[in-house]
Amino acid sequence: MQQHERGAFADLLTDVMAYYGKDVSEFLLGVWWSACESFDMSQVSKAIQKHACDPERGQFAPKVADVVRALQGTSTDRAALAWGKVLEAMGAVGAYTDVVFDDPAIHAVIEDLGGWPKVCRTEVAELSYVQHRFQVAHKAYTERGQFDYQRRLAGDRSPDHEYSSRGIPLPRPALVGNRESAIAVLKNGAVAGKTLITSLPKQAMQLLANTTTAKEQRA
Repeated sequence: MQQHERGAFADLLTDVMAYYGKDVSEFLLGVWWSACESFDMSQVSKAIQKHACDPERGQFAPKVADVVRALQGTSTDRAALAWGKVLEAMGAVGAYTDVVFDDPAIHAVIEDLGGWPKVCRTEVAELSYVQHRFQVAHKAYTERGQFDYQRRLAGDRSPDHEYSSRGIPLPRPALVGNRESAIAVLKNGAVAGKTLITSLPKQAMQLLANTTTAKEQRA
């Protein structure tokens, strides 16, 4: 939803809560808006109607979690759908092409599994094992909410510096899933991997060595 739709969203939420005999405070409206802002107004409206028509849950006023569950599914559902996207892209895109999915958690998990080319070359006999690892990790990242991820999953091609040294632009990645969401993943992800690995400066290494030597001499 866009900011200009906040008024219409407030009216919708007020009407829904009035149906259940509840009031809507500014705090409650803020919580609902933060949770639903990334969805379309029509999607939110349908999710609320779905809740109201539920024979069991519909007896009670909807909570934010009820509507988000209806909009996104459970983390287990999302992990299964994410694996479906990966499996399809493994065949349609392949190991030699850079790829950007519309779900940053997919990028984080694939990096954990060894990278895009390695995942693409998974043997058929190992697919069920990789699927299990993928879905468990995807669920963990999704439930965490915030995490770093690589903005594009590099295919099995020449390193980036070989392109830049020759003045050649990097090959365009294949976008998988919703195009706008995939572009957002590409824009917001890290250039390097999600795990920052650094080394101590030379002076610090020497100081550490001297400290260790002194301890050994005292022992």
